[in-house]
Amino acid sequence: MKPDTLQPVIFARALTRIYSLGTSEVIGINQIDLEIEAGELVLLKGESGSGKSTLLSLLAGLDRPTRGELRVGGHSLNDAPDSQLTHFRRRVVGIVFQSFNLLPTLNTLENVCLPALLNEKSIAEIRPKAMELLQWLGLKNRLDHLPAQLSGGEMQRTAIARALINDPAIILADEPTGNLDSRNGQIVIDLLADLNRKRNFTVLIATHSTLADEIASVKIGLKDGMLTDLP
Repeated sequence: MKPDTLQPVIFARALTRIYSLGTSEVIGINQIDLEIEAGELVLLKGESGSGKSTLLSLLAGLDRPTRGELRVGGHSLNDAPDSQLTHFRRRVVGIVFQSFNLLPTLNTLENVCLPALLNEKSIAEIRPKAMELLQWLGLKNRLDHLPAQLSGGEMQRTAIARALINDPAIILADEPTGNLDSRNGQIVIDLLADLNRKRNFTVLIATHSTLADEIASVKIGLKDGMLTDLP
C-alpha cells in the first residue's frame, strides 16, 4: 500500500520514547515534532547516543512510542497490534542496517528473496525481480555466494536489494556506511540517492558521516533525543 501523497509520509507529534533501566528512566527521544513529505531524501544527523537509532526503530515499527503520535505511510503506529506492525514492516518500509543483518546460511539471491517469501509471494514470482535488483547493484556474479564470501560493500548492496524487494514506499537506512571504507560508503550513498531521484523512493538516512551532506533535500539534527539546528 502506497501512502496518500497529499499527507506527510512521516508525521510525528510530541513523539517520545523512554526506556526503563532498573529504577531509572532513559529518554531515547523527547517531544519530537516531524513532518516529511513523500519523495524527500532526508538526512538525520547526530552523534552516537543522540537518538537516531531510536527514532528509526520507531519509524520502522520495530519499537513503540511511550507517548505522542506517529504515522508512517498512512499507518498509525501508536497502538497497532503486532500483526499490523508485521504487515507494515513487510510492505511499507524497507530497512538497511549498519550491520547488514544478512542470514549467514542463505546465499545472496536467497537473502534478497526472503522478505518477499515471508510476504506470501512465490519464488517464481519474486526471483526475476531479485535478479534484476542484484544486476542493477552489480552483484549478478555473486548470486550463489554466502555473506561470509562477500565484501562489506557487497553485503550492504545485498541488504539494499533485500530492502527493495517488496516495493516499499520508504527506505530507512541506519548508519548504512558505518562498517564500510570511504569508497564503498560513497557507493552506498550514491545508490540511495539514485533510489530517491530516479525511482522516487522516500529515503531517510541516519548517520554521523558527512558523505550524504550534499545530496539531502531535508536535513534534521538530533542531540540528546531532541531536534536541533544543524550548523
